[in-house]
Amino acid sequence: MSKNLVIVESPTKAKTISRFLGNDFKIESSYGHLRDLPKDEMGVDTKDNFKPTYVVSPKNEKNVAKLKQMAGKSDAIYFATDEDREGEAISWHL
Repeated sequence: MSKNLVIVESPTKAKTISRFLGNDFKIESSYGHLRDLPKDEMGVDTKDNFKPTYVVSPKNEKNVAKLKQMAGKSDAIYFATDEDREGEAISWHL
């Protein structure tokens, strides 16, 4: 496993960036947002200062497990998401 893990939003970006970085970097995609508010309940605790409750969507469970495993084997993790509020949210949830 490479020493540095770089997580980007899309597989296309991962492929492009991997051409520029050396073998010490493993580029992986988050495939967009990994967590969200639950669909079957309110998702916000109104009795605890409106604290949100985030859940990993079932379609992302395998990818989250993969990213966790890779992160555990890496010396450094870089979040290279887009420089907008969606990219910031993805990095925050990672």
